[in-house]
Amino acid sequence: MELCRLHEWGLTYAEAIQVQLALAGMVSTRNEVVAPRLIAGIDARYEGSKGMATGAVVVLSYPDMALREVRTCQALPLFPYIPGLLSFRECPVIMEACRRLTLSPDLVFVDGQGIAHPRRIGLASHVGLLLDRPTIGCAKSRLCGEHEEPGPDRGAWSDLVDAGAVIGASLRTKSRTKPVYVSVGHRVDLSTAIQWALACYGGYRLPEPVRLAHLAASGKLAETEA
Repeated sequence: MELCRLHEWGLTYAEAIQVQLALAGMVSTRNEVVAPRLIAGIDARYEGSKGMATGAVVVLSYPDMALREVRTCQALPLFPYIPGLLSFRECPVIMEACRRLTLSPDLVFVDGQGIAHPRRIGLASHVGLLLDRPTIGCAKSRLCGEHEEPGPDRGAWSDLVDAGAVIGASLRTKSRTKPVYVSVGHRVDLSTAIQWALACYGGYRLPEPVRLAHLAASGKLAETEA
């Protein structure tokens, strides 16, 4: 899969902040999702605070949600763990896994925040810019913002608001379970992001592409080629 080269990775803290501020202005919140047939999920995990990082990407066909391809990559992180700068730690290994894909997804879910981030450029938005694909952030916890509790049934949601701006949604993907936090990554609007988070339901709290990417990153889903 072809990637966009937007900046270097060996950055200082101050340089990473400046890159984020520049990239935030490149994020599109206009919907460009049109009848996706291939949907990807992305996740990363670590072996301890200083251990190896594993990036994983899975590709599913839609609407049957059949698993079509799994790619992973392992490497030592180039950047320390700093809240708000997670993408500089995770993106290099994630991008290498994506580079190995033979399929080209139409829509990408990322286990992380999109614009629901203090500088409006979380992991999902960063990944979206690097892949130049419509991208949705979906996370179990929030990084910033406040919201009212959504209703108890599947499909209920409430706005996630920060500094007077709607930056995402607290979405009940499964009845009577904790909500997830959905936000625009890139080239999608919030209502469409919510729609597809619900459409990719596989019986679990997380949308199926994100859930399977988590399994792949954890070594519980074998790598496959399309």
